[in-house]
Amino acid sequence: MYAVMSKILSKFFKQHTIFKYGFNISPMYRRSTGRIIEVSEDLLKARVKIPISYKNKNYVGSIFGGSLFSATDPVFMIQLMNILGNDYVVWDKSAEIKFKRPAK
Repeated sequence: MYAVMSKILSKFFKQHTIFKYGFNISPMYRRSTGRIIEVSEDLLKARVKIPISYKNKNYVGSIFGGSLFSATDPVFMIQLMNILGNDYVVWDKSAEIKFKRPAK
């Protein structure tokens, strides 16, 4: 469904604009509490903002690690799919985050 919508919208908007607003409007991504702030025209860079709120705050007052992960994980896969095109199958098999410090 999203691929079809993206194909139709690409006639009117640039790919990076569809990428940004498509994620921010998507109900699945909205639940992560993350928002895509900007995407480069070549889709190689995306900036994500995760404001701290009651939805993603843990017991000690920092952002829950799962919220950080869920706000970034789908972005990499869709980025790579758009960069490589339909000639490749992109499958997100594993991922890992090494936290530097608590996100406050």
